[in-house]
Amino acid sequence: MTTQTQHYTYRVSWSPEDVEFVGTVLEFPSLSWLADDEREAFDGIRRLTADVVRDLESGGEPVPTAIADREFNGRVLLRVTPARHRAFTLRAAEQGVSMNRYLNDILADA
Repeated sequence: MTTQTQHYTYRVSWSPEDVEFVGTVLEFPSLSWLADDEREAFDGIRRLTADVVRDLESGGEPVPTAIADREFNGRVLLRVTPARHRAFTLRAAEQGVSMNRYLNDILADA
C-alpha cells in the first residue's frame, strides 16, 4: 500500500439494500467493496484502491490527489439569489458583523 493510497478518505457504512457493509473512497466515487464485516469492507476498499492506482500509474493516467494532501486557500465562491443576498446583508448588519463573518458562522453551525 503506497503512502498516497493511505491518505485517501475511506468510509465504511451499513447498506440495508445489500445487507452488508460497504467500503467507499471519496477520491474514487465509482469504487466500493461489500463485505459481511466492517474490517473486511475497509481492507477490501483499500486493496481495490491500491490496485486501481497501480493500473492508472502503469497506464500513464492521472491519479487523484488525496483530499488530505490538497492545499486549500479558504475561499469559497457561492452564488445565491438577489433576495437571499439582501437578506444575508440585513442579518449581518443587524448583528454588526461582516457578511463573510455572518456566513462563516452559519456554515460552522451546519
